[in-house]
Amino acid sequence: MPSADRDEGADAHDGEWIAIPLVVGAGHDGYRVDRFIHARITRLSRTRIRAIIERGQVRDGRGPIVRPAHRVRAGQVVTVMRPAPPEPEVVLDYAVRHQDPDLLVIDKPAGLPVHPSARYHRHTLTAVMRTRLGVGHGWEMAHRLDRETSGVMVFGRRGGSGSVLKRSFQHREVHKEYLALVHGRLEGSCTVEIPLGPAQGSEIRVKMGPRSPLQGGLPASTEVEALAHGDFRDGPITLVRARPRTGRQHQIRVHLAELGHGIVGDKLYGIEESWFLDVVEHGRPLSELGETLGLWRHALHAARLELPHPRDGQCMSFFAPWPEDLAAILPLPPGVGP
Repeated sequence: MPSADRDEGADAHDGEWIAIPLVVGAGHDGYRVDRFIHARITRLSRTRIRAIIERGQVRDGRGPIVRPAHRVRAGQVVTVMRPAPPEPEVVLDYAVRHQDPDLLVIDKPAGLPVHPSARYHRHTLTAVMRTRLGVGHGWEMAHRLDRETSGVMVFGRRGGSGSVLKRSFQHREVHKEYLALVHGRLEGSCTVEIPLGPAQGSEIRVKMGPRSPLQGGLPASTEVEALAHGDFRDGPITLVRARPRTGRQHQIRVHLAELGHGIVGDKLYGIEESWFLDVVEHGRPLSELGETLGLWRHALHAARLELPHPRDGQCMSFFAPWPEDLAAILPLPPGVGP
């Protein structure tokens, strides 16, 4: 399944166009411009790239580049212009939980993607922050959340505290706590230790699954604890606390699904893969999957994050309240919260 290049840079919307700036690295010095663009935006075919170039939609600092054979040089910025597509409506806002000169902590709403992609350009957290804080605001994210996941995200200063925070994540000095609604009745607590890697036999490039270390799987460990029980669409559900001890992509979602208690509303791990592919490849409305699952987003919330402050190492803890859409299904029990 095609996926958008995640290193395209910050999209800038100008009228009816999206500008995608691409910086030429040393490894692409001397490339033909069509080959360079294809290397950076792999979802675009060479034929489509040549057509874009010939329409004058590729530029450098001197103006349009009109020849696919034009050579690019290291340090040059090549900008690809594309028509601004209609984007899904999202909540274009976020709540600030903490801010000081070195640390910004926000509560990201569900549905708001962090970075630009094939479907989202202006309706992203990065775009909202540019609008709210200014183009040169200087904050960089230390980690990411999936589009449908709500909750705590932290940022540091680019070229300063941001690097310190990223090292804290890499060295597992950050403790994360998620809350999720899962199908079925889960009791007690357990630790799931299943190595993860790209899902075997899947046509979806971003999908993860169990994979042995001999097949390239990476260690993944998640502590799971049942907190409360309820019902959803005539079936039992459980509110769980999940503490990931490693940071693999989609780790909590995959581990809960492997337990037999998939997250309510999960379109990637909670339904037949063919249904998801119908949306991506055949134009089926995404809303139909939400109607099928009974919830428009997956019921996963990054509730708490504890980390050393990047300036002085002081232990800091931040909590994002249980979202109203999930509380309407199952409220938090007493004692679970700030």
